[in-house]
Amino acid sequence: MEIERVLHMNGGLAKQSYACNSSHPKTVISMVKPILEESVLELYFSMLPDCLRIADLGCSVGPNALLVVSEIIDVIEASCQRLNHSPPSILAFLNDLPGNDFNTIFGLLPSFYKNLVKEKGDKFKQCFIAGAPGSFYGRLFPNSFLHLFHSSYALMWISKVPKECETGEALNKGNICIAKTSPPPVTKAYFEQFKRDFTFFLKCRAEEMIHGGQMVITTMGSIKSDDPLTMWEFVGLKLNDMVSEGLIEEAKLDSFNLPYYAATAEEVREVIEAEGSFSIKKFEAFNLDWDSYIKKVDSSLGKQERAAIIATDIRAVGEPILASKFGESIMDDLFRRFKDDVLDYMEAHGCQYINLVISLTKKD
Repeated sequence: MEIERVLHMNGGLAKQSYACNSSHPKTVISMVKPILEESVLELYFSMLPDCLRIADLGCSVGPNALLVVSEIIDVIEASCQRLNHSPPSILAFLNDLPGNDFNTIFGLLPSFYKNLVKEKGDKFKQCFIAGAPGSFYGRLFPNSFLHLFHSSYALMWISKVPKECETGEALNKGNICIAKTSPPPVTKAYFEQFKRDFTFFLKCRAEEMIHGGQMVITTMGSIKSDDPLTMWEFVGLKLNDMVSEGLIEEAKLDSFNLPYYAATAEEVREVIEAEGSFSIKKFEAFNLDWDSYIKKVDSSLGKQERAAIIATDIRAVGEPILASKFGESIMDDLFRRFKDDVLDYMEAHGCQYINLVISLTKKD
């Protein structure tokens, strides 16, 4: 499976696009905003650069891709105004894999720039936004170049499925990720791949960042990485149902695994400390029911309405990689089944999103 080709969200602006179905990540970005603001202000006022260079890693597509840049501009503009200080220019790089729909992001830029001028006027210098396609599990920028990295809901996607799960032996039989029935060798292989990837990620960012630079990461985690209770496990159960009805070949399911690992807080901390380039400023975790973000926006919605939104949202994330293996023709049926049972499953198993938020400073 060519991960860099198929690991991306649904592009465009259509009904099933990620741009139109990404309210959950937006909610999480908003909840993490105070930690991001703290890092931005500490960084800016300790250096006072004429141009603040930032990168959002795993930006995906749609309005959320520009949300973090907007938040950073707002907090700097407000602080500079209070102190009667001239604000800096902003150079922001939006990064994702080459298969990401960057064209839709670029199509949003004219209105973004227009609104920026309307809201900030002449008080704010120019903001420049550029795409930076490529895997963040490798170098993306020159040495000592960037002041701030941000990444939200990206690092749980590892660089590849562990080679131990790609041998043709169906080591993780019946599952598409780590699940309750995954044998210990599968969990170990995924953890080792995560450890290699995250270590190299930190090494690359340390080389690209100026001394004293900062990074804010939000990622999905787990309480127990060998039983993470992820939504992808439930997707796998629905695929198993379709196998039992003869709608999908069993061999196809047994040979498919997602490049996804929901690390525990202890595992993340262990890798950061072992790699050694960064000091941990803050490390927080918060849990959300699978439908909490929907209730937050509209508490009047019923159970089936919430389930339909969750199904559309997870389809916008997973359809490209799932369809590359199982075909487009089963997607409607798969996510109908998902919608019908997802909230009952959540309630029965106490499933929640585990969100890990880490604020880091590059060591001298």
